[in-house]
Amino acid sequence: MRMNKRCAGFALGLGALLLSGCSAVNQMIGNEESVDYKSTVAGEPLSIPPDLTQANRDARFRAPEGTATLSQYQQSQQAQKDAGPADRVLPTASGVSVMRDGDIRWLVVDKPAETVYPQIIDFWGEQGFTIHSQDPRAGLMETDWAENRAKIPEGWIRTALGSVIDQIFDSGERERFRTRVERVNGKTEIYISHQQMVETPTPDGSAFKWVFGKEDPGLNAAMLARLMVFLGTDVKSAQTAVAQAEKDTDAPQITKMPEDQAALTVGEPFDRAWRRVGVAIDSAGFAVEDRDRSAGDYFIRYLDSDTGVKIEEQNIIGRLFGSKNTAAATPYRIHVAEQGSGSLVTVLDQNGQVQNSDTAKRIISVLSTHMAPK
Repeated sequence: MRMNKRCAGFALGLGALLLSGCSAVNQMIGNEESVDYKSTVAGEPLSIPPDLTQANRDARFRAPEGTATLSQYQQSQQAQKDAGPADRVLPTASGVSVMRDGDIRWLVVDKPAETVYPQIIDFWGEQGFTIHSQDPRAGLMETDWAENRAKIPEGWIRTALGSVIDQIFDSGERERFRTRVERVNGKTEIYISHQQMVETPTPDGSAFKWVFGKEDPGLNAAMLARLMVFLGTDVKSAQTAVAQAEKDTDAPQITKMPEDQAALTVGEPFDRAWRRVGVAIDSAGFAVEDRDRSAGDYFIRYLDSDTGVKIEEQNIIGRLFGSKNTAAATPYRIHVAEQGSGSLVTVLDQNGQVQNSDTAKRIISVLSTHMAPK
């Protein structure tokens, strides 16, 4: 956490002024949650239909959502009148459970993906995020970067200065979350992963730069618990379910093949290997276009920055005549296939041919890193 130097003097002066005019300031009471995000991008897109967008707007001034027509409003009002006390006070949600495989947790919801997907978009908006991208066909959505304001120390100074202090102090950390939705056996599985950026001083201490931090499985679990509550589970039950999700004590054996092969083996059957590879793809931030579980393929696009190809911005002539940049993301498939008692992960081109290029080896190396126990 660091403070904007330009505002430091102003904050201290304003704090002294407030203290001189107030006999006392109440201390913060109770325990604040350790997650309180504020998006670095204002506004959020419409959740239904997912292929439309709208102008950015401040979530603080958003009108309540839910009803779109007069007839729907009348139906909802009648439903509320007909509902008994048990339906109005802490309504219970059935069909939401937590599964776990090592450090990976996910939700299984007994509802179709068409119902769950827009609810997840609404959930992220409630958590203080805006949606950066979404692809309903692939069942993917990703938030913009957001700051966890809970990491800024609480106290009477921040309480007194209110929003002014929020403009001065910065936690020096940002997170963004990716959510993946899959249909499995008539139910919907929901996976949440995140990436972190940490503001770090340069070696000479003259400036700061943003570098990638480590993914925290505990933070993913906390968001799953919040999502359970959003879907209708009471807070205590959600926390208990996520905390007590059965953990497999045997970590899977993940082995990279010899240097001349872009492949790795996973000591798990196909279903578990498919899940673990999918979570690694999410954590690594690969651009996913589609997936085919029956064929064992994740369709990705990967821009290899280590090839030495120069990436240039288009000039005005290029934009006018439609020329492309000197480098573009290449489509690949990450293929998972059962092999004996385990599974084999390889990289294919868009025609389904196995790749052993340097780029394919780098893709496998990234996957191996993100599949290792955290």
